Amino acid sequence: MVKPNIGIINAIVRITFGFTLFAWALSKMMRRSSRTEPMPLFTVAMASMKIAEGITRFCPLTYLFEENMRHEHHDHYEIEDDFEISPVNPS
Repeated sequence: MVKPNIGIINAIVRITFGFTLFAWALSKMMRRSSRTEPMPLFTVAMASMKIAEGITRFCPLTYLFEENMRHEHHDHYEIEDDFEISPVNPS
């Protein structure tokens, strides 16, 4: 089970915009001239991902960003611990 990493409001917004984009792209795909265009199909895929993120309240990009920030924060303090800082006498 994945741990939710987005809030309730964020999830509701993702679901709402996901269904809106999904409906728009499907309506574009229903036209005969648009069936060969790849853009509505790509939009359907992206909208489906947003709907799934909203339902599960887990965003893979947010997870990767948070993990990256956690590692950078840890590495920053790890580097500082390696160096001994001598006291400075301002006089």
